[in-house]
Amino acid sequence: MSDSQQVTLDPHVMVNGVPIATDSEGYLCHLDDWSEDFARALAAREGLTLTDEHWEVIRFLRSHYAEHGVQAQVRVMIRHFAPLWGPQRGNNHHLHAIFPRGGPQKQGNRLAGLLRTKGEH
Repeated sequence: MSDSQQVTLDPHVMVNGVPIATDSEGYLCHLDDWSEDFARALAAREGLTLTDEHWEVIRFLRSHYAEHGVQAQVRVMIRHFAPLWGPQRGNNHHLHAIFPRGGPQKQGNRLAGLLRTKGEH
């Protein structure tokens, strides 16, 4: 695909027949619109089937944000998941492998209903 051909995403995700507003990259416009059904619908649109592992990360991201008021950095995720999942899965490579569209900090945050991290365009 050339630079002049861009894929434009619908700025809404349909959740149980209701359009939920997102920005052009799929981040929620209103944090209160998040639900597990939203995460499933967005994941399906991004070609991702959510597993228990994805849900563990999504719930961790939401919990971290609720507690600290900021998105978790990848190194914080690794520190959390390495003891739980072991060194083969609780690492940067695996977290990026299970969230192939931008890694856990982009795709994970989108699915968790969090806003774009600072510096994203």
